[in-house]
Amino acid sequence: MFQLSEIQSISLLKHAIRLAVTTIFLTAPWLIAKAQAEPTQPHVVIILADDLGYGDVQPLNPKSEIPTPAFNRLAKEGITFTDAHTPSAVCTPTRYGLLTGRYCWRTALKRGVLNGYGKPLIESDRPTIASIMKTAGYRTNVVGKWHLGLGLVGDETSLDLGSPLTSHPGHLGFDHSFVIPASLDFPPYAYFKNGLATTPEADNQTAVGFPAFTRAGPRAKDFVLRNCLDRLTDEAISVITEMKESTDPTFLYFPLTAPHKPVLPNALFAGTTSYGPYGDFLRQVDHAVGRIITSLEKNKQLDDTILIVTSDNGSFMKEIQAGETDHVEDSTIQGFVTANHRSNAAWRGTKADIWEGGHRVPFFVRLPDRSHAGSRVTQVVGIVDIVRTLSDLLEIDLPANAAPDSHSFAGLLQDPSQVFQRPPLICHSAAGMFAIRAGHWKLVAGTGSGGRESPKGNPFQEPWMLFNLALDPGERNNVADENPEIFKQLSQQLLGLKGND
Repeated sequence: MFQLSEIQSISLLKHAIRLAVTTIFLTAPWLIAKAQAEPTQPHVVIILADDLGYGDVQPLNPKSEIPTPAFNRLAKEGITFTDAHTPSAVCTPTRYGLLTGRYCWRTALKRGVLNGYGKPLIESDRPTIASIMKTAGYRTNVVGKWHLGLGLVGDETSLDLGSPLTSHPGHLGFDHSFVIPASLDFPPYAYFKNGLATTPEADNQTAVGFPAFTRAGPRAKDFVLRNCLDRLTDEAISVITEMKESTDPTFLYFPLTAPHKPVLPNALFAGTTSYGPYGDFLRQVDHAVGRIITSLEKNKQLDDTILIVTSDNGSFMKEIQAGETDHVEDSTIQGFVTANHRSNAAWRGTKADIWEGGHRVPFFVRLPDRSHAGSRVTQVVGIVDIVRTLSDLLEIDLPANAAPDSHSFAGLLQDPSQVFQRPPLICHSAAGMFAIRAGHWKLVAGTGSGGRESPKGNPFQEPWMLFNLALDPGERNNVADENPEIFKQLSQQLLGLKGND
């Protein structure tokens, strides 16, 4: 009787196993998907609205009659931070702080913002949240408003859209970028994908008044101002769609262009509220956030994603006296009567101001699997803290020179009820006014708003102002004389931190 040798038996057994496995995988495609490696870390998506006020979203302003279903969902499924602050009351410095974990006033930009032709602000050797995440194995993407300076070829009079950018997000750790240079009211109006304009041809955009406020300058032929927010959202969704195809986790930074001027709601939302174009535009911003959430959900990535949604500063809408005409009655008026809508809720001031309305912003974090859904955190946190918080939460080692002004609040994401005392936080106005916040105490190092509300005052001119926000959230009562020790301590801490720039 014919017998197989031991070697022949093993060989035939291996062949049978290979044939069986191949047959199973060919006839059961769902097993192939299961067999593929999945990211071991959660995806991270950061949405940064532009000029979205604390009172513009219903979870923070229940009296608002402008529907914000996406933000309502975030509050229900995530953690709402009620005392979150931007490092600046205007956009460029906040973006610098978010991406680097460093206060922007430590750079050459001591006040104001860059324009669309501004030179790159982030130093080429500085670690960014993108370079840090990339080192940890993330696919890094930015889609939206950059406003940190691009290496444009030419200037206002000789712009060359046909030449590659000499500096762009790809040089700062982003694998993929699709951005516009600055705010949507700043020329040049053009899309840049991975350092190249999507078209070299341009027309001229004329200046337009509020609410569709736009400055004159070159506009690429494929750039439609009213469609910009939708176009950018489409690009962000394309990044999300690719998540399920990769074995690496994805990091997406999505800085919106709205509700910053120009206030240009698209046809789907125009006329859908009784609050004029501004109210309609807020609905569109909420819809854009909702589209991102829905896309993550459809791709079965939502419960594997850390989603952070916030704003770069307060609303540009200012409070005007009762009885006067506001934007509800006349859309050309850049202001609100409190009986109609409070863009910055009950906080004093507006965008650009050192008052709370300038830098206290919406801040929501939705964690994987809706951990701590519906929680509210009342402790002070800063957008400048995002770098260290994510690195701490994801156990990513930071370079020695990274994020010097960032402090982790990862513990609050793990347990929102825990006691958390952030070291003093500095906020900065458009005109260079400093404030330092420690607990419920706030010291303003100057004599006014440092922005748009009168009196604007002067930075570091005396008398400085001390407020107890627990007793005086409207910042109306200077209690420096009654609290000399607190005043002295905060003054020394502010000057000590400022002295390290």
